[in-house]
Amino acid sequence: MAALAPLPPLPAQFKSIQHHLRTAQEHDKRDPVVAYYCRLYAMQTGMKIDSKTPECRKFLSKLMDQLEALKKQLGDNEAVTQEIVGCAHLENYALKMFLYADNEDRAGRFHKNMIKSFYTASLLIDVITVFGELTDENVKHRKYARWKATYIHNCLKNGETPQAGPVGIEEDKDAEETEDVGATSLPTQPPQPSSSSTNDPSNLAPGSYTGIQIPPGAHAPANTPAEVPHSTGVTSNAVQPSPQTIPAIDPDLYTTSQGDIRLTPEDFARAQKYCKYAGSALQYEDVGTAVQNLQKALRLLTTGRE
Repeated sequence: MAALAPLPPLPAQFKSIQHHLRTAQEHDKRDPVVAYYCRLYAMQTGMKIDSKTPECRKFLSKLMDQLEALKKQLGDNEAVTQEIVGCAHLENYALKMFLYADNEDRAGRFHKNMIKSFYTASLLIDVITVFGELTDENVKHRKYARWKATYIHNCLKNGETPQAGPVGIEEDKDAEETEDVGATSLPTQPPQPSSSSTNDPSNLAPGSYTGIQIPPGAHAPANTPAEVPHSTGVTSNAVQPSPQTIPAIDPDLYTTSQGDIRLTPEDFARAQKYCKYAGSALQYEDVGTAVQNLQKALRLLTTGRE
């Protein structure tokens, strides 16, 4: 991937998108699709904030040049040419990062990489809005991830031990605290898997906080997606995947016939979206999420309802 032309200094008006742009830079080599959509979000948001003053217009023009160059480099990548695929890619990537941080949190392993993963997951959920409104689930995950990052960061900064796992959210947080968390840098080396049973996601029970359900870390990775180590070519003892809990199949799906069900173009689009989500989940070997989305698609196609 060729290097992109640098951007001019960020105008003060665009402070709210500085961490999304930093996330884009961090992913230029790790995941160019994520980098592309982070810049697209920054572009759209920046246009809404200020597209008239000279410094903002200059910045947005250069950012547009980066977007066009990146889109050209990505070529016919389906995650860029098809919004459904792109949305599924981004959602699964954000969830993977969220689950990694959530597993570390539940196990009581508090460190900068975990804080960064929580906060970056929240930024990526912001980016998902380029495809439309967020689902209630994504809104709740974003709120929890951003709050957790701030809470753990402040605890460690003050020499306090954070409370592991789900706890009540404190609604009012100073904006500067969140900015401080976003400035936290990733360590040079990613965290290494632990042999402790507490690191086994299958041992982590799902929790809730003020009525918000946190997904169990059924298949969280050993490393945050932003910091996957490169293969060294040296054979080592492979880590066996954790057992996964497969959702129960609704028996009605086997007996329901389409009959006189009339599906709208929107129904077909939603069913296709669920199938794309399932395919993206299988890229991470997340069978549970794949099954859930396939069931949603099948239920919609056979009953006309979700």
